[in-house]
Amino acid sequence: MTKDLFGKALLDYQNGNYSEDIITSTHISDADPLPLPYLFRDYSEMPTLEQKALQLSKGNILDVGCGSGSHSLWLQEKGLHVKAIDSSEGAIKVAKKRGVLNAELKPLLEETQTFDTILLLMNGTGIFQELTQVSRYLKHLKSLLNPNGQILIDSSDISYMYKDEDGGLWLDLNQGYLGELDYFLSYKGEKETPMKWLYLDFETLKTACITVGLKCEKVKDGEHFDYLARIF
Repeated sequence: MTKDLFGKALLDYQNGNYSEDIITSTHISDADPLPLPYLFRDYSEMPTLEQKALQLSKGNILDVGCGSGSHSLWLQEKGLHVKAIDSSEGAIKVAKKRGVLNAELKPLLEETQTFDTILLLMNGTGIFQELTQVSRYLKHLKSLLNPNGQILIDSSDISYMYKDEDGGLWLDLNQGYLGELDYFLSYKGEKETPMKWLYLDFETLKTACITVGLKCEKVKDGEHFDYLARIF
């Protein structure tokens, strides 16, 4: 069980108790602050991949891992019907406080309604955790799509993090897929239970989609080895 430090941090910020940021790290990267104001950003502050995903959203929308609700709020303002889900209790409380009309504490695999657009943003593949879980999640997502529905998801090819100064890759062949990371989070000196977090390069995502009967196209490349994909 997690301690929901992410949710606590969001609640602190929402309630005017902002004093420090979340600290994140992985087994291949050093500690890095995740600024709380960034998690409350408006459309103009979002990366172009997120903006593009929101522009492409249509019909009945599911915002997976909604966090503080920034994406859902923008879509609501455009008159679209959005359901926001997150497995962080604090995040859902904050999303509701900020005005998200339909926000629910629920893991993705427990969702049963169907949608025209499913959004998984801010490294949406992270929720799959490990390469062996990707098919399971994709099959479930497929079951949530209405006819002509779409999944909009972003991720990054993080092989650049394994390159030495000469451009060669240093890989531990026993390690498995290089996008599988152990993810650590701490807030105000308290450490969260470590979790698995998955970055998928586009070709691997596309192959995984094909194996479960889905099509996958790249919509746009980001500025730093990241991309937005449309699955249908």
